[in-house]
Amino acid sequence: MKKRILISATAVVILFTTVSFKSDFFEIAKQIEIFTTLFKELNMNYVDEVNPAELMDSAIEGMLADLDPYTKYWTEQEVEDARISNTGEYTGIGASVLTRNKTITILEAYKDYPADKAGLQAGDELIKIGDINIADFEDDAGDLLQGAPGTSIPITYKRQGKLQTTSLKREEIDIEAVPFYTLIDNKVGYIVLSKFNKKASSETAAAVKELKSEGATSIILDLRGNPGGLLTEAINVSNLFLPKDKLITTTKSVIEKYNQEYYTRNEPLDTEIPVAVLINGRSASASEIVSGSLQDYDRAVVVGARSFGKGLVQRPKELTYGTQLKITISRYYTPSGRCIQALDYWNRDEKGNAVRTNVADYNEFKTSTGRKVYDGGGVLPDIQIESAGMSAITEALLRDQAIFDFATEYFYKHDYSNLQDFDFTDSDYAAFKSFLDKQGFAYQTQTERDLEEAYIVAEKDNLQSEISTEYANLMKRIDAAKKQQLDKKEREISKLIIDELVKRYFYREGLYEYQLTHNEEIAEAKSILNNSSKYLKVLNR
Repeated sequence: MKKRILISATAVVILFTTVSFKSDFFEIAKQIEIFTTLFKELNMNYVDEVNPAELMDSAIEGMLADLDPYTKYWTEQEVEDARISNTGEYTGIGASVLTRNKTITILEAYKDYPADKAGLQAGDELIKIGDINIADFEDDAGDLLQGAPGTSIPITYKRQGKLQTTSLKREEIDIEAVPFYTLIDNKVGYIVLSKFNKKASSETAAAVKELKSEGATSIILDLRGNPGGLLTEAINVSNLFLPKDKLITTTKSVIEKYNQEYYTRNEPLDTEIPVAVLINGRSASASEIVSGSLQDYDRAVVVGARSFGKGLVQRPKELTYGTQLKITISRYYTPSGRCIQALDYWNRDEKGNAVRTNVADYNEFKTSTGRKVYDGGGVLPDIQIESAGMSAITEALLRDQAIFDFATEYFYKHDYSNLQDFDFTDSDYAAFKSFLDKQGFAYQTQTERDLEEAYIVAEKDNLQSEISTEYANLMKRIDAAKKQQLDKKEREISKLIIDELVKRYFYREGLYEYQLTHNEEIAEAKSILNNSSKYLKVLNR
């Protein structure tokens, strides 16, 4: 009898699954047919002439907007851009640029590459490339900078309100995953890993070997600002310090085939050398896989601020005409079981914003030696540095390019030719605050948004007139408190200003040199690596 019941139950499950699949298939086919007929009628009958390509792009963007920000439709050019990002090799001008509102602004000109040789500086706004006015160019103007190696292009740009011209020759650009490494105090190896392209693990391994040959007895792996990249490279970098066959990350999805476990596959480079990993709020994805796995296995002390919390896995899917859909297929988890993802895009608040996990709802996990670690998004360092954090006002300053714009103004008013002479003073910070006032910098806190919504609701409840005075006074107090944040977060903000300025005067290499003696995270990492008892205590060994 039991056997018959089991068979019957199995049959019901198969039948239900089949019916469910057919129902989903019918619904998809139905919606596609509705959309196709709508699109056809709109193009044939709308009162004005419409652009089918633009309509479709808007439809695609609208459909994907309700998902997470990493699920994206890629044009042919964007597919090529992704390939370049993963390989670190392309032909261009050797600069990072910001394309926004039909303008191109140089964010950073890499030393000895075409843009730098042509005299372009951070803050320069490109006006004309060749014979094409950027403001009149309908597509992505950044594409105009690419071309065959050796070809020259005339550039018209605006600097400090004045138009200037130059010419640059495109070159093969090779972006290093490890742009800088050195030996500190003859014993601490310091390695900057800036991205996880296909060269990340090989360049990191080469740096570790060379530093050890020079006398390094410990390693600082700097992942601050590293946005991530290739999963395979994240596993291989972890593998440099962890034994073969160690679980590095697990991916989980409602689709069974995307539920995977990823293990180290090679013999390690060194499983004993003390390691400190630096992270901050701009360390994401692959950076979090490396820092999370080394933390879970108590293989490294993590220093800095909580990482970004990008724990969603994407995979490109081929579409027609050379396009692709980069689609989120699963979530990352660390070896202890922590979910890296910080924001929940599927259970949004009443305003449609992604929800962040409350601290009270964090779940506890254990490292290999029994240390307590928590989820809640990203990786929380073992040693937190307050000034390495990213407060609301700092995020707003970065989002509005306020620090970048101030650095541009400062650069042309102050002259530094020697890194040792550089100094950002209290009066300079006061000048920054004056700059913000002049620019009309403002931002809205979550508290203000919530109060504003409550005030609107009060009108529906016929209570607005009764609370209007208190509401206005409270908003004034919040505004005053926001202004005080510029003073309370001075160290945090000043660090970012200094980083931007040093980079302007002495390139990125100069920034790395400057931070060796002026950065709190590096100083803390050195301190703990030079104190073996403290290092082992943190790791509970």
